[in-house]
Amino acid sequence: MSEFEPILLTLPSLAPSLAVEIIPYGLTFHRIFVQADGRTHDIVIGPEDPRGHITQKYTNTIIGRYANRVPVGTHAIERNGVKAEVIAKLNEGTRVSLHGGPIGFDSLAWTHLTPNSPPTLFTEAELAHLPPLSSTATYGIFRLVSPDGDQGYPGELTTEVLIALVPPAEQERKYLEPGQTAAGAEWDLGSIVYVYRAKLDKGVTPVNLTQHWGFNLEASLKDGKDTLSVKNHHITMKADRIVARDADSLNTGEFIHVSDATEHLHEGQKIGDKYPKLGYDDYYAFTPQKIKTPKRFPVSEFTPKFDLLKDVLIPSGTGGATRGDRPEPVVELSSETSGLKLIFETNQDGAMFYSNAWADPAKGARKKIHGGSGIKDHGDGYVPGTAAFLEFHDILAAFLDPAKQNGNDTLLTSDEVYHNYVRCDVRFRQPAT
Repeated sequence: MSEFEPILLTLPSLAPSLAVEIIPYGLTFHRIFVQADGRTHDIVIGPEDPRGHITQKYTNTIIGRYANRVPVGTHAIERNGVKAEVIAKLNEGTRVSLHGGPIGFDSLAWTHLTPNSPPTLFTEAELAHLPPLSSTATYGIFRLVSPDGDQGYPGELTTEVLIALVPPAEQERKYLEPGQTAAGAEWDLGSIVYVYRAKLDKGVTPVNLTQHWGFNLEASLKDGKDTLSVKNHHITMKADRIVARDADSLNTGEFIHVSDATEHLHEGQKIGDKYPKLGYDDYYAFTPQKIKTPKRFPVSEFTPKFDLLKDVLIPSGTGGATRGDRPEPVVELSSETSGLKLIFETNQDGAMFYSNAWADPAKGARKKIHGGSGIKDHGDGYVPGTAAFLEFHDILAAFLDPAKQNGNDTLLTSDEVYHNYVRCDVRFRQPAT
């Protein structure tokens, strides 16, 4: 299969409410289709042609080995007495190694695993929660092996990613026909889940993965400049701090409390009301939660009965189905115009919120479903402020902070398994007429 041939995942239904197209190149969410009220939405921005992701970088792709920005140079690392060196390579400005280096996980072809080449980083108990593969796939598992020394990172790292669609609970499986009204009602359309697992062959290495996906819940309406912008999207982020960064966006080791920067105090208000220029590009540290889903666990615990997916993959509904051993949602993004809402939960410490502020409409391509020509550099690309990028990962360059040594330091040793998950529940409410 070509690395640019989309793999369709969809919920089983005559009229599926939720479907995604994944391309193995960069493990990219090329499209996320949502059907509601007789309309089809693609809720992520990006190029029309899957090959456009070669140049339209960091658009719905995975990022790795290390998300965001690290200062270039040689860095000594140590976890639990295991030592190594990272040689961070320049690929932004004069001081920055961005998203894993010049050839990150976003620009590599991932292998789509099949029953003939089963995963090794998910257990029998976890795989038992997934339905048998058929002509209508609801999930896919992908693998990438990063060799020792890749982009200056030590150790051979094997990463496997589960991407799955979860149907709503039966009592919540409701659909609206065109023209049907249900004022105030909200329906669950299903959930998107991704789970990252990684294992190192020897030594220690930094690992901090994320999906660099950019959402717009109105662009498919094609009703003009306002629906191409996310200024009227409502956002809630349960975060109490943002990372203070220097002129090159490198972590200074300090935090800014959102109470001291009201443009970052997001509690359901419109994005454009908080910051009219839509110049967001900040890392938000979530308020600590009671439930602690591990980010890594000892290899010794990784037995066939080990299971961290049971609760992550259960159907949920607005009727209040049990969450099990899962943290509460940390981010909500919604549009009153389209009626769509996304509710995110994760075991990561925070999220980068980027509003596509530096987009250049003269470059790249905008999808036809979003009113563009789909042609690269045609002059009708995405303008600034056309997406809410929500990148869930741990603190920027945490392995360089001595205070985090042997704690939440984003380091992984060969006797551990990395575990990172995000679940996005998709909901719909009939828009006001």
